[in-house]
Amino acid sequence: MTVNAADPRSASPVPLSSDPPPPEPRTGGRSPSTGGYRLEPSYYEPLRVPEEVLRHAGAPTGLPVGSPGKVGVLQLGFDRNRGRTELVQHYQKSPLQIMKPLYFNLLRPDLPYTYLMSSGGGILQGDRQRTDLRFGPGTSAHVTTQAHTRVYRMDHGYATALMNVDAGEDAYVEYLPDPVVPFADSRFYQQTSVVLDESATLLLGETVYAGRLARGERHAYDVYASDLEVRRPDGRLVALDRVRLCPKDGTGAGEAGGVNGLGVLAGHDVLAMLYVFTPLVPAAQLAETVGQAVSESGGDLIFGVSTLPGDAGVWMRLVGNDTVAVAAANTAAAAAVHELLTGNRAPVIRKI
Repeated sequence: MTVNAADPRSASPVPLSSDPPPPEPRTGGRSPSTGGYRLEPSYYEPLRVPEEVLRHAGAPTGLPVGSPGKVGVLQLGFDRNRGRTELVQHYQKSPLQIMKPLYFNLLRPDLPYTYLMSSGGGILQGDRQRTDLRFGPGTSAHVTTQAHTRVYRMDHGYATALMNVDAGEDAYVEYLPDPVVPFADSRFYQQTSVVLDESATLLLGETVYAGRLARGERHAYDVYASDLEVRRPDGRLVALDRVRLCPKDGTGAGEAGGVNGLGVLAGHDVLAMLYVFTPLVPAAQLAETVGQAVSESGGDLIFGVSTLPGDAGVWMRLVGNDTVAVAAANTAAAAAVHELLTGNRAPVIRKI
């Protein structure tokens, strides 16, 4: 099922990191101190794992959690320097990595475009990934992924990915990754935690497919869970959104009965979300811009756009069956917001 809690008034004020860690194998027989603090389980393990994912916990038959190559770490820090935003902090541990940030937007030569990459080709059982993105005061940046994120079949256990975003005063950040593709029998938990200054702007997207659609694979994964939490630097909750997709739960388990109801995906193959947090324009104007852009993008889509409390921004949720149409709608919405907030047209994002 899908649970929406974008309104902070209906959400628990307790941070995601407050719950106890899951009883999952952690070090694979390796000394906890090996590799420094970044390889400590307390650093790369979520402190809270949803029950829908946790029930699949178990020792994998291959490399255990924490083994070499099973933990990916990426730390990036951006600051203003010489009139533009530059990458000033960079740590990467395979399989997570980046190449050099690119400055190909002729209308915004100060804005770097950074592609998150994985040398592993996808996410396997027992994988743990953590990415930290820090954007200093006055920075502007666009972060995306090189390609779709593939979550492979799992016999035991599950995989997790932590994304931490810190946007400082007057920062302008676009984090718009490519879709996640959960393969049959996969179990994946994605947690995105944001600390957002009141003067900062953040565009954040998330898209998930029903599976390998070209092969006729639809909702054959065990569970896809995702949490988004946005807070101010003083800890005040701005928004909380939770997604729980468990195709094999409920009636008609063999036919993805747990996700195809009217209250969830209603038989659709693609789920997409776009969140925009900004103080630069009124939320009502922002919602109108997003809604119009998606409506004019074409395609047989069902979507809704809502404003967040306190005029903090808007969020959109969309379902469809045509991956090209969904991608066009996401691109149109993000481009319209970019132009509204910056006064410049958004460039075509180049992908390898």
